[in-house]
Amino acid sequence: MDLAHDGRGIARVAGKAVFIDGALPGERVRFRVFKRRRQLDEAGLVDVLIPSADRVVPACAHFGICGGCSLQHLSPPAQLQAKERQLLDNLERIGRVRPDTLLPPLRGPAWGYRRRARLGVKYVHKKGRVLVGFREREKPYIADVRRCEVLQGSLAALPQELAAMIETLAIREKLPQVEVAAGDAAAALVFRVLETPGSEDTGKIAAFGVRHGLKIYLQTGGLDTVRPLHPPDAPLTYAVDSGSVRIEFGPVDFIQINREINVSMVDAATRLLLPAADDAVLDLFCGLGNFTLPLARRAGSVVGVEGDSILVAKAQANAAANGVGNAAFFKENLFEPARFGTWAHRRYDLVLLDPPRAGASALLERMAHWRPRRVVYISCHPGSLARDAEILVHVQGFKLTGAGVMDMFPHTAHVESIAVFEAPP
Repeated sequence: MDLAHDGRGIARVAGKAVFIDGALPGERVRFRVFKRRRQLDEAGLVDVLIPSADRVVPACAHFGICGGCSLQHLSPPAQLQAKERQLLDNLERIGRVRPDTLLPPLRGPAWGYRRRARLGVKYVHKKGRVLVGFREREKPYIADVRRCEVLQGSLAALPQELAAMIETLAIREKLPQVEVAAGDAAAALVFRVLETPGSEDTGKIAAFGVRHGLKIYLQTGGLDTVRPLHPPDAPLTYAVDSGSVRIEFGPVDFIQINREINVSMVDAATRLLLPAADDAVLDLFCGLGNFTLPLARRAGSVVGVEGDSILVAKAQANAAANGVGNAAFFKENLFEPARFGTWAHRRYDLVLLDPPRAGASALLERMAHWRPRRVVYISCHPGSLARDAEILVHVQGFKLTGAGVMDMFPHTAHVESIAVFEAPP
Protein backbone atom coordinates (compact mmCIF):
# COMPACT_ATOMS: atom_id res chain seq x y z
CA MET A 1 0.00 0.00 0.00
CA ASP A 2 1.17 3.54 -0.78
CA LEU A 3 0.03 7.03 0.27
CA ALA A 4 -1.82 9.25 -2.23
CA HIS A 5 -1.18 12.99 -2.58
CA ASP A 6 -4.33 13.68 -0.54
CA GLY A 7 -3.36 11.37 2.33
CA ARG A 8 -5.45 8.34 1.44
CA GLY A 9 -3.92 4.88 1.37
CA ILE A 10 -3.63 3.23 -2.05
CA ALA A 11 -4.10 -0.54 -2.36
CA ARG A 12 -4.33 -2.69 -5.47
CA VAL A 13 -7.03 -5.30 -5.82
CA ALA A 14 -6.84 -7.47 -8.93
CA GLY A 15 -4.59 -4.84 -10.48
CA LYS A 16 -7.00 -1.96 -9.85
CA ALA A 17 -6.10 0.92 -7.54
CA VAL A 18 -8.33 1.45 -4.49
CA PHE A 19 -8.03 4.73 -2.59
CA ILE A 20 -8.86 4.02 1.08
CA ASP A 21 -9.54 6.94 3.40
CA GLY A 22 -7.74 6.36 6.71
CA ALA A 23 -5.44 3.53 5.60
CA LEU A 24 -1.63 3.76 5.80
CA PRO A 25 1.23 2.17 3.87
CA GLY A 26 2.22 -1.28 5.16
CA GLU A 27 -1.14 -2.00 6.76
CA ARG A 28 -3.55 -4.85 6.30
CA VAL A 29 -7.08 -3.45 6.44
CA ARG A 30 -10.71 -4.23 5.80
CA PHE A 31 -12.47 -1.57 3.68
CA ARG A 32 -15.77 -0.85 1.99
CA VAL A 33 -15.93 0.54 -1.57
CA PHE A 34 -18.38 3.42 -1.88
CA LYS A 35 -17.54 4.68 -5.37
CA ARG A 36 -16.42 2.66 -8.38
CA ARG A 37 -14.69 4.30 -11.34
CA ARG A 38 -13.14 2.95 -14.51
CA GLN A 39 -9.54 3.51 -13.41
CA LEU A 40 -9.88 3.33 -9.61
CA ASP A 41 -12.23 2.74 -6.71
CA GLU A 42 -12.76 4.87 -3.62
CA ALA A 43 -13.27 3.27 -0.25
CA GLY A 44 -13.63 3.90 3.47
CA LEU A 45 -11.75 2.13 6.21
CA VAL A 46 -13.74 -0.48 8.15
CA ASP A 47 -11.04 -2.05 10.32
CA VAL A 48 -7.26 -2.13 10.70
CA LEU A 49 -6.16 -5.76 10.92
CA ILE A 50 -2.39 -5.18 11.02
CA PRO A 51 -1.50 -1.53 11.82
CA SER A 52 1.50 0.36 10.56
CA ALA A 53 4.28 1.05 13.06
CA ASP A 54 3.76 4.70 12.12
CA ARG A 55 0.07 4.78 13.06
CA VAL A 56 -0.71 7.03 16.04
CA VAL A 57 -3.85 8.06 17.90
CA PRO A 58 -5.12 11.41 16.53
CA ALA A 59 -4.97 14.20 19.10
CA CYS A 60 -8.10 15.94 17.82
CA ALA A 61 -11.55 14.69 18.79
CA HIS A 62 -12.90 15.85 15.40
CA PHE A 63 -10.39 14.01 13.21
CA GLY A 64 -12.13 12.06 10.46
CA ILE A 65 -15.09 14.45 10.32
CA CYS A 66 -13.41 17.87 10.05
CA GLY A 67 -11.70 18.34 6.70
CA GLY A 68 -8.92 20.53 8.09
CA CYS A 69 -6.46 17.68 8.69
CA SER A 70 -6.07 14.34 6.91
CA LEU A 71 -2.90 12.80 8.41
CA GLN A 72 -3.26 12.98 12.20
CA HIS A 73 -3.22 9.16 12.31
CA LEU A 74 0.32 9.14 10.85
CA SER A 75 3.30 10.04 13.06
CA PRO A 76 4.90 13.44 12.28
CA PRO A 77 8.26 11.91 11.19
CA ALA A 78 6.42 9.57 8.81
CA GLN A 79 4.39 12.50 7.46
CA LEU A 80 7.61 14.29 6.53
CA GLN A 81 9.03 11.16 4.91
CA ALA A 82 5.86 10.79 2.82
CA LYS A 83 6.08 14.44 1.75
CA GLU A 84 9.74 14.03 0.80
CA ARG A 85 8.81 11.02 -1.34
CA GLN A 86 6.07 13.04 -3.02
CA LEU A 87 8.46 15.94 -3.71
CA LEU A 88 11.13 13.68 -5.23
CA ASP A 89 8.53 11.71 -7.21
CA ASN A 90 7.12 14.91 -8.74
CA LEU A 91 10.59 16.22 -9.58
CA GLU A 92 11.59 12.97 -11.28
CA ARG A 93 8.29 12.09 -12.95
CA ILE A 94 7.20 15.58 -14.10
CA GLY A 95 10.42 17.59 -14.14
CA ARG A 96 12.84 14.80 -15.11
CA VAL A 97 15.26 16.10 -12.50
CA ARG A 98 16.70 14.97 -9.20
CA PRO A 99 18.44 17.25 -6.68
CA ASP A 100 22.10 16.67 -5.95
CA THR A 101 21.29 17.00 -2.24
CA LEU A 102 18.12 16.36 -0.26
CA LEU A 103 17.97 19.32 2.11
CA PRO A 104 17.06 18.52 5.73
CA PRO A 105 13.36 19.22 6.36
CA LEU A 106 12.39 22.41 8.15
CA ARG A 107 10.47 21.32 11.25
CA GLY A 108 8.34 23.20 13.76
CA PRO A 109 5.74 22.33 16.40
CA ALA A 110 3.31 19.60 15.37
CA TRP A 111 0.40 21.23 17.23
CA GLY A 112 -0.73 24.80 17.89
CA TYR A 113 1.12 26.10 14.85
CA ARG A 114 -1.60 27.80 12.82
CA ARG A 115 -1.83 31.60 13.08
CA ARG A 116 -4.24 32.11 10.18
CA ALA A 117 -7.59 30.39 9.65
CA ARG A 118 -10.88 30.99 7.90
CA LEU A 119 -13.68 29.53 10.02
CA GLY A 120 -17.07 28.85 8.50
CA VAL A 121 -20.17 29.83 10.50
CA LYS A 122 -23.63 28.31 10.14
CA TYR A 123 -26.80 28.65 12.20
CA VAL A 124 -28.52 25.26 11.99
CA HIS A 125 -32.27 25.54 12.61
CA LYS A 126 -32.75 21.83 13.32
CA LYS A 127 -30.11 21.93 16.04
CA GLY A 128 -31.07 25.39 17.21
CA ARG A 129 -27.46 26.47 17.47
CA VAL A 130 -24.47 27.86 15.62
CA LEU A 131 -21.62 25.73 14.27
CA VAL A 132 -18.16 27.24 13.80
CA GLY A 133 -15.29 25.38 12.15
CA PHE A 134 -13.86 24.04 8.92
CA ARG A 135 -15.80 22.12 6.27
CA GLU A 136 -16.48 18.46 6.87
CA ARG A 137 -14.27 16.10 4.91
CA GLU A 138 -15.59 15.71 1.35
CA LYS A 139 -18.84 17.51 2.33
CA PRO A 140 -20.11 21.11 2.10
CA TYR A 141 -21.29 21.22 5.73
CA ILE A 142 -19.57 23.04 8.59
CA ALA A 143 -18.07 20.53 11.02
CA ASP A 144 -19.26 20.79 14.61
CA VAL A 145 -15.85 21.72 16.05
CA ARG A 146 -15.34 22.54 19.73
CA ARG A 147 -11.53 22.82 19.70
CA CYS A 148 -8.99 23.01 16.89
CA GLU A 149 -5.69 21.52 18.05
CA VAL A 150 -3.66 23.07 15.23
CA LEU A 151 -4.74 26.65 15.98
CA GLN A 152 -2.12 28.67 17.77
CA GLY A 153 -2.17 28.78 21.59
CA SER A 154 -5.31 30.25 23.12
CA LEU A 155 -7.01 30.34 19.71
CA ALA A 156 -7.64 26.57 19.89
CA ALA A 157 -10.87 27.03 21.85
CA LEU A 158 -12.21 29.74 19.50
CA PRO A 159 -14.69 27.56 17.55
CA GLN A 160 -16.78 26.72 20.61
CA GLU A 161 -16.45 30.16 22.18
CA LEU A 162 -17.36 31.95 18.95
CA ALA A 163 -20.35 29.66 18.39
CA ALA A 164 -21.73 30.41 21.85
CA MET A 165 -21.41 34.17 21.32
CA ILE A 166 -22.75 34.21 17.75
CA GLU A 167 -25.84 32.26 18.88
CA THR A 168 -26.85 35.32 20.92
CA LEU A 169 -26.67 37.72 17.95
CA ALA A 170 -29.67 38.95 16.02
CA ILE A 171 -27.60 38.58 12.80
CA ARG A 172 -26.48 34.99 13.55
CA GLU A 173 -27.95 33.87 10.21
CA LYS A 174 -26.18 36.70 8.36
CA LEU A 175 -22.65 35.88 9.54
CA PRO A 176 -21.09 33.17 7.32
CA GLN A 177 -17.39 33.45 8.23
CA VAL A 178 -14.86 34.57 10.81
CA GLU A 179 -11.23 35.00 9.79
CA VAL A 180 -8.49 34.59 12.39
CA ALA A 181 -5.09 36.28 12.12
CA ALA A 182 -2.40 36.29 14.80
CA GLY A 183 0.80 38.29 14.97
CA ASP A 184 3.61 37.78 17.46
CA ALA A 185 1.97 39.91 20.16
CA ALA A 186 -1.71 40.23 19.23
CA ALA A 187 -4.47 38.52 17.26
CA ALA A 188 -7.52 39.70 15.33
CA LEU A 189 -10.89 38.40 14.19
CA VAL A 190 -12.63 39.55 11.01
CA PHE A 191 -16.40 38.96 11.10
CA ARG A 192 -17.87 38.67 7.59
CA VAL A 193 -21.38 40.08 7.89
CA LEU A 194 -24.12 40.12 5.26
CA GLU A 195 -26.11 42.61 7.32
CA THR A 196 -24.71 45.50 9.34
CA PRO A 197 -25.02 44.56 13.02
CA GLY A 198 -27.08 46.76 15.31
CA SER A 199 -25.74 48.41 18.43
CA GLU A 200 -26.63 45.46 20.69
CA ASP A 201 -24.86 42.95 18.42
CA THR A 202 -21.91 45.29 18.01
CA GLY A 203 -21.62 45.53 21.77
CA LYS A 204 -21.60 41.75 22.15
CA ILE A 205 -18.94 41.32 19.47
CA ALA A 206 -16.80 44.08 20.99
CA ALA A 207 -17.13 42.54 24.46
CA PHE A 208 -16.01 39.17 23.06
CA GLY A 209 -12.89 40.85 21.70
CA VAL A 210 -12.11 42.52 25.02
CA ARG A 211 -12.73 39.29 26.96
CA HIS A 212 -10.33 37.32 24.76
CA GLY A 213 -7.81 40.07 24.05
CA LEU A 214 -8.59 40.12 20.32
CA LYS A 215 -8.79 42.99 17.84
CA ILE A 216 -12.18 42.97 16.08
CA TYR A 217 -12.88 43.87 12.45
CA LEU A 218 -16.07 43.78 10.39
CA GLN A 219 -16.21 42.94 6.67
CA THR A 220 -19.42 43.96 4.89
CA GLY A 221 -18.35 43.14 1.32
CA GLY A 222 -15.04 42.58 -0.47
CA LEU A 223 -11.64 42.79 1.17
CA ASP A 224 -11.63 46.56 0.75
CA THR A 225 -14.56 46.80 3.21
CA VAL A 226 -12.65 45.38 6.19
CA ARG A 227 -12.79 47.96 8.99
CA PRO A 228 -11.89 47.83 12.70
CA LEU A 229 -14.86 47.85 15.03
CA HIS A 230 -12.91 50.33 17.15
CA PRO A 231 -9.59 52.00 16.29
CA PRO A 232 -6.90 49.37 16.99
CA ASP A 233 -4.32 50.32 19.60
CA ALA A 234 -1.40 48.71 17.72
CA PRO A 235 -0.91 46.97 14.35
CA LEU A 236 -0.43 43.24 13.86
CA THR A 237 3.24 42.41 13.36
CA TYR A 238 5.60 39.46 13.20
CA ALA A 239 9.40 39.27 13.26
CA VAL A 240 11.93 37.48 11.05
CA ASP A 241 15.72 37.53 10.65
CA SER A 242 16.46 36.93 14.36
CA GLY A 243 13.97 39.64 15.29
CA SER A 244 15.80 42.36 13.36
CA VAL A 245 13.01 42.77 10.79
CA ARG A 246 9.43 43.40 11.85
CA ILE A 247 6.65 43.01 9.29
CA GLU A 248 3.36 44.85 9.78
CA PHE A 249 0.27 43.27 8.20
CA GLY A 250 -3.49 43.61 8.08
CA PRO A 251 -5.89 40.91 9.32
CA VAL A 252 -6.70 39.70 5.78
CA ASP A 253 -3.23 40.15 4.25
CA PHE A 254 -1.42 37.02 3.12
CA ILE A 255 1.18 35.79 5.58
CA GLN A 256 2.59 32.29 6.02
CA ILE A 257 0.33 30.30 8.33
CA ASN A 258 3.10 28.72 10.41
CA ARG A 259 5.14 31.30 12.34
CA GLU A 260 8.06 29.04 13.30
CA ILE A 261 8.44 27.57 9.82
CA ASN A 262 8.28 31.03 8.26
CA VAL A 263 11.17 32.18 10.46
CA SER A 264 13.18 29.06 9.52
CA MET A 265 12.23 29.41 5.85
CA VAL A 266 13.42 33.04 5.63
CA ASP A 267 16.69 32.04 7.31
CA ALA A 268 17.12 29.07 4.95
CA ALA A 269 16.39 31.10 1.81
CA THR A 270 18.87 33.79 2.89
CA ARG A 271 21.52 31.18 3.68
CA LEU A 272 20.99 29.33 0.39
CA LEU A 273 21.00 32.46 -1.76
CA LEU A 274 24.09 33.72 0.09
CA PRO A 275 23.92 37.36 -1.10
CA ALA A 276 27.12 39.39 -1.14
CA ALA A 277 27.35 43.08 -0.25
CA ASP A 278 27.41 44.16 -3.92
CA ASP A 279 24.75 41.75 -5.25
CA ALA A 280 21.54 42.84 -6.98
CA VAL A 281 18.70 40.55 -5.86
CA LEU A 282 15.26 40.05 -7.42
CA ASP A 283 12.41 38.88 -5.15
CA LEU A 284 9.39 37.81 -7.20
CA PHE A 285 5.94 37.48 -5.58
CA CYS A 286 7.40 39.47 -2.68
CA GLY A 287 4.18 40.18 -0.76
CA LEU A 288 4.77 42.30 2.34
CA GLY A 289 8.57 41.98 2.07
CA ASN A 290 8.89 38.73 4.03
CA PHE A 291 12.10 37.80 2.15
CA THR A 292 12.92 41.18 0.60
CA LEU A 293 13.82 42.99 3.78
CA PRO A 294 16.12 40.33 5.28
CA LEU A 295 17.86 40.01 1.90
CA ALA A 296 18.26 43.77 1.66
CA ARG A 297 20.18 43.78 4.95
CA ARG A 298 22.88 41.68 3.24
CA ALA A 299 22.80 42.60 -0.46
CA GLY A 300 23.70 45.72 -2.39
CA SER A 301 20.12 46.18 -3.60
CA VAL A 302 16.87 44.23 -3.78
CA VAL A 303 13.91 44.63 -6.11
CA GLY A 304 10.62 43.18 -4.88
CA VAL A 305 7.79 42.59 -7.37
CA GLU A 306 4.19 41.80 -6.44
CA GLY A 307 0.85 41.83 -8.27
CA ASP A 308 -1.23 43.41 -5.47
CA SER A 309 -0.87 47.18 -5.20
CA ILE A 310 -1.97 47.18 -1.55
CA LEU A 311 0.75 44.69 -0.64
CA VAL A 312 3.31 46.73 -2.60
CA ALA A 313 2.40 49.84 -0.59
CA LYS A 314 2.66 47.89 2.66
CA ALA A 315 6.01 46.40 1.63
CA GLN A 316 7.31 49.93 0.99
CA ALA A 317 6.03 51.00 4.41
CA ASN A 318 7.66 47.99 6.05
CA ALA A 319 10.98 48.83 4.37
CA ALA A 320 10.78 52.40 5.69
CA ALA A 321 9.80 51.27 9.20
CA ASN A 322 12.77 48.89 9.30
CA GLY A 323 15.23 51.48 8.00
CA VAL A 324 15.83 49.57 4.77
CA GLY A 325 16.78 52.03 2.04
CA ASN A 326 18.14 49.69 -0.64
CA ALA A 327 14.88 47.90 -1.51
CA ALA A 328 12.58 49.03 -4.33
CA PHE A 329 9.10 47.60 -4.92
CA PHE A 330 7.03 47.35 -8.10
CA LYS A 331 3.46 46.29 -8.86
CA GLU A 332 3.39 43.88 -11.78
CA ASN A 333 1.25 41.03 -13.03
CA LEU A 334 3.95 38.35 -12.99
CA PHE A 335 1.89 36.12 -15.27
CA GLU A 336 2.17 38.63 -18.14
CA PRO A 337 5.92 38.91 -18.86
CA ALA A 338 5.35 40.73 -22.17
CA ARG A 339 4.14 43.74 -20.17
CA PHE A 340 6.92 43.84 -17.57
CA GLY A 341 8.25 47.30 -16.70
CA THR A 342 11.78 48.67 -16.51
CA TRP A 343 12.72 46.58 -13.44
CA ALA A 344 12.71 43.50 -15.72
CA HIS A 345 15.35 44.94 -18.07
CA ARG A 346 18.09 44.93 -15.43
CA ARG A 347 20.47 42.11 -14.61
CA TYR A 348 20.28 40.35 -11.25
CA ASP A 349 22.88 38.26 -9.46
CA LEU A 350 20.33 36.29 -7.43
CA VAL A 351 16.61 35.52 -7.80
CA LEU A 352 14.10 34.38 -5.20
CA LEU A 353 10.79 32.94 -6.38
CA ASP A 354 7.78 32.45 -4.08
CA PRO A 355 4.88 31.88 -6.49
CA PRO A 356 1.31 30.70 -5.81
CA ARG A 357 0.18 27.15 -6.63
CA ALA A 358 0.18 27.90 -10.37
CA GLY A 359 3.98 28.26 -10.33
CA ALA A 360 6.14 30.71 -12.25
CA SER A 361 6.54 29.18 -15.71
CA ALA A 362 5.23 32.31 -17.49
CA LEU A 363 8.19 34.42 -16.37
CA LEU A 364 11.01 31.86 -16.51
CA GLU A 365 11.90 32.89 -20.07
CA ARG A 366 13.28 36.10 -18.52
CA MET A 367 15.97 34.15 -16.62
CA ALA A 368 18.11 34.19 -19.75
CA HIS A 369 18.19 37.99 -19.55
CA TRP A 370 18.64 38.27 -15.78
CA ARG A 371 21.39 35.60 -15.77
CA PRO A 372 21.45 35.04 -11.99
CA ARG A 373 24.12 32.74 -10.62
CA ARG A 374 21.62 31.22 -8.19
CA VAL A 375 17.82 30.84 -7.87
CA VAL A 376 15.99 29.84 -4.69
CA TYR A 377 12.43 28.65 -5.28
CA ILE A 378 9.85 28.52 -2.46
CA SER A 379 7.03 26.18 -3.49
CA CYS A 380 3.56 25.47 -2.14
CA HIS A 381 2.85 22.75 -4.73
CA PRO A 382 5.33 20.03 -5.79
CA GLY A 383 3.72 19.61 -9.21
CA SER A 384 4.21 23.25 -10.24
CA LEU A 385 7.74 23.22 -8.81
CA ALA A 386 8.52 20.15 -10.90
CA ARG A 387 7.16 21.77 -14.09
CA ASP A 388 9.21 24.89 -13.46
CA ALA A 389 12.29 22.82 -12.56
CA GLU A 390 12.07 21.12 -15.95
CA ILE A 391 12.27 24.56 -17.63
CA LEU A 392 15.05 25.83 -15.39
CA VAL A 393 17.17 22.69 -15.84
CA HIS A 394 16.43 21.40 -19.33
CA VAL A 395 15.77 24.73 -21.08
CA GLN A 396 17.67 27.35 -19.06
CA GLY A 397 20.61 25.11 -18.18
CA PHE A 398 20.48 25.47 -14.39
CA LYS A 399 21.45 22.63 -12.06
CA LEU A 400 19.12 21.56 -9.24
CA THR A 401 21.64 21.38 -6.41
CA GLY A 402 19.25 20.93 -3.51
CA ALA A 403 15.61 20.50 -2.56
CA GLY A 404 13.75 19.71 0.65
CA VAL A 405 10.38 19.92 2.35
CA MET A 406 9.12 22.37 4.96
CA ASP A 407 6.61 21.23 7.57
CA MET A 408 4.39 24.27 7.07
CA PHE A 409 1.13 22.33 7.51
CA PRO A 410 1.58 19.36 9.88
CA HIS A 411 -1.17 16.72 9.74
CA THR A 412 -2.31 17.83 6.28
CA ALA A 413 -1.32 16.56 2.84
CA HIS A 414 0.02 19.95 1.73
CA VAL A 415 3.64 19.73 0.58
CA GLU A 416 5.70 22.93 0.93
CA SER A 417 9.28 22.84 -0.29
CA ILE A 418 12.40 24.85 -1.06
CA ALA A 419 14.76 24.26 -4.00
CA VAL A 420 18.09 25.72 -5.10
CA PHE A 421 19.20 26.08 -8.73
CA GLU A 422 22.76 27.01 -9.75
CA ALA A 423 23.67 28.59 -13.08
CA PRO A 424 26.05 26.73 -15.34
CA PRO A 425 29.71 27.81 -15.07
